[in-house]
Amino acid sequence: MSSKLTIGLSLSLSGRYGAMGRQAAAALEMFAAERNAAGGVPIGTQRREIAVRCHDDRSDPKVCAEIYRSLCFENRADLVFGPYSSALTRVAAPIAEQAGMLFLNHGGADDGLYRRKYRLIVGVLSPASAYFRGLAHLISQLKLWRKRVATVTFESPFARAVIDGFEHECAQRALKRRGVRLATRASAAPTRGTGEVSIDLLMRLARSRITALVSAGSFADDAALISGIVRADLNIPMVACVAAGVDDFAAALGEHAEGIVGPSQWEESAALDPEIGPQPGAFARRMRAVCGACDYPAAQIYAAGWLAARALHQSGSVDQIRLREAFSDLRTTTLFGDFAIDRVSGAQVGHKVLLVQWQGGRKVVIHPDAHAEVGSMDFPTGWRLMLASLSSLYISLRRGRGDEDDEDGAEA
Repeated sequence: MSSKLTIGLSLSLSGRYGAMGRQAAAALEMFAAERNAAGGVPIGTQRREIAVRCHDDRSDPKVCAEIYRSLCFENRADLVFGPYSSALTRVAAPIAEQAGMLFLNHGGADDGLYRRKYRLIVGVLSPASAYFRGLAHLISQLKLWRKRVATVTFESPFARAVIDGFEHECAQRALKRRGVRLATRASAAPTRGTGEVSIDLLMRLARSRITALVSAGSFADDAALISGIVRADLNIPMVACVAAGVDDFAAALGEHAEGIVGPSQWEESAALDPEIGPQPGAFARRMRAVCGACDYPAAQIYAAGWLAARALHQSGSVDQIRLREAFSDLRTTTLFGDFAIDRVSGAQVGHKVLLVQWQGGRKVVIHPDAHAEVGSMDFPTGWRLMLASLSSLYISLRRGRGDEDDEDGAEA
């Protein structure tokens, strides 16, 4: 075995993104250990052992920038992975581009990253604008004559991309014919950990007589809005927010999580047979044995490792341009789902975002195009939001229970 293949990156081992960053770090180390035990990564005629150089960016953009300047210039790595979160990815990506380094983006969903015409970025996760596109179609199927929809954006580039993608889908002619109307668009300042949303926002939602509410913000923003809606006893039949796709949502909201819909880049229940790497369930069991938890950031970076190994093998080189071309040609499936990128922008176009709903204290996949055992979407009965006479209303996402095995997870 020749010289080591160095993967350089920063992750938030502390600070705001610490919980997810530590999971990602554990998953990448697990991938490296497994590949090294199997003889390393084949590149051309060589097999190279992986060495991970992961630095704590402390969830601080300035620290993140310093780390990537080092990894891309004076202490240049062979391969650069991005940090976790859109905010930090926006800092790191231009540095890698300036250095002529391929940038493997496993942790930033902001669509704006792919509008900057970076030549060497490769997206692993679906862009934020795709998070709630499927939800727009589910709302159109509600057995209600009018589907009055409200959106709430806790302003950030990520949140704006989520809501813009959802609103664009709602504006499609087919959905309008089914009665979908954007009744209220609200913009709110981030709660910044206060746990409170404005009374004015809640009053506006109460006056709107809406059928569905869709919110995008940080985990704390979404949790604060749901809590406010519960305290105000607003009767909203369907509620969706980005935070509901994360396991901690039920821990934070308790019984009030029941019925809430969220987007998920990944679920371990996905019935996948990956072309490369292990199945989702096997990966999740190993992750929990290593660090006690397994959420989508761990799956994203672990899949990124397998994808990088395949692209390195196909390119036969660590030349960054050739490696980007290999990623452009790559069409495969990992535990994270389908992989294919737009050849020009580098944005992920193969992977499908799942939709989940909290039912009986657990997440159930309800997306109609999911690689999963798909359930049906119920109204949030835990909130006493519907009269008993309406309790049977639901959306069946399959023609019958026998047709549930079909094909194919959130930064908050």
